[in-house]
Amino acid sequence: MSRFDKLIETVETYQALAAENYDRIRLLAGEVRSGFCDYLGSGDGVCVHLVPPTGQFEPKEYGDKAFSLPPRGFRLLGPISFGLAVRVSREQDWLRLTMECRKIGETFIVQIEDGSEYEFRLPLTDADPQPFYDHLYNHILLWFAGRIERYKDGDYGTREIGFDFADDINVRQA
Repeated sequence: MSRFDKLIETVETYQALAAENYDRIRLLAGEVRSGFCDYLGSGDGVCVHLVPPTGQFEPKEYGDKAFSLPPRGFRLLGPISFGLAVRVSREQDWLRLTMECRKIGETFIVQIEDGSEYEFRLPLTDADPQPFYDHLYNHILLWFAGRIERYKDGDYGTREIGFDFADDINVRQA
């Protein structure tokens, strides 16, 4: 076998594993999306979408475009990010939580933007996602409660890393 053939064989294995990683993380993200929507209990079932982790977004399903890596072509083997758009009003006001997912052994680590990490095994039904959903919910709730308190205290003019918001037409960052 030539060096070139060995290189091609190694890269083919690498790409097969990158595809497996993408597929498994996409499955996990889909389960998190539907499970968190069920957890919220909005009644209409339209409360969480998978969206891109960065840039402008609309509250809709993006499919493969909701992930930091493309579904096809040459992909890097590593952590993958995605966004969860969560409806935060009875109207159509949405915010985005950004998450990064990586694999350690057969465990997937999901890290949300505040640094908290949760471990999952696939399928998600084998795990208890309730503490994760509790944390996501409290993370969102406390973000708003903190801004309410800052306003009441008269100190709400600072900019910091937070959520991205979207509405039907415009995107604005918090």
